[in-house]
Amino acid sequence: MSRIGKMPISIPANVEVTLGEGNLVTVKGPKGTLTQQLSDKMTLTREDGVIHVTRPNDAKENRALHGLTRTLLNNMVIGVTEGYKKELDVNGVGYRVAKEGKKLNMNIGYSHPVVMEEPEGITIEVPSPNKIIINGTDKQKVGQFAAEVRGKRPPEPYKGKGIKYTDEVIRRKEGKTGVKK
Repeated sequence: MSRIGKMPISIPANVEVTLGEGNLVTVKGPKGTLTQQLSDKMTLTREDGVIHVTRPNDAKENRALHGLTRTLLNNMVIGVTEGYKKELDVNGVGYRVAKEGKKLNMNIGYSHPVVMEEPEGITIEVPSPNKIIINGTDKQKVGQFAAEVRGKRPPEPYKGKGIKYTDEVIRRKEGKTGVKK
């Protein structure tokens, strides 16, 4: 049995979960509302503040979907209660970021500034010229947008210049050795 899939999902008091036709799940909480179509092969049962995910048999596809379905549902519950956050650092001489309205304006070593539009359901904060904080309720959207921002100038291994996650460790390389004699 899937160790993740058999764990129950506890629903906090301020969260409302609606299980619809064909496993269409809607989760409402203090931070917003999320709706997702989960696999109709899984059975979702709700009993006194807890949701259980069960699978019909031990076929390979069902075993794979069991843990995935439970994790997606749990991520929705966490998203509407606490939300998700990704922090990025901008390293480099002259590299800086600024927020102008709903746009993220980045000067990251190109001949032109890179401008990215803030997607729906996501908020961007720029507390300092070299730090970006991305917040939202949908874990997948937050991670995807953070990856797109990082992809505009990924960190390089020699000087560490670029945009990196705050908790990311960059393996540094040694540069060229000295002049031959």
